[in-house]
Amino acid sequence: MKFRPLHDRVLVEALEAEVKTAGGVILPDTAQEKPQEGKVVSTGPGVRGEDGKLAALDVKKGDRVLYGKWSGTEIKVDGKDYLIMKESDIMGIIE
Repeated sequence: MKFRPLHDRVLVEALEAEVKTAGGVILPDTAQEKPQEGKVVSTGPGVRGEDGKLAALDVKKGDRVLYGKWSGTEIKVDGKDYLIMKESDIMGIIE
């Protein structure tokens, strides 16, 4: 199944959270934080302004992004977990 977000929404694949602390302690699944970093899988065409013109998004497919801990809605496409969120929920692009 193909999935294409609408308007200014972005489909993000969350990257795995660290399983070790800086001191080398391995964290169990229940103690791990939700990941806040992901890879953009797909984007919508953009948002229409009041003048009717389409404003393109700043993020593109393949970008590594940083987003809020509780941002987006979790969805499952072809058995894989993704987040769908508005572009405004993304805090920045990791270069």
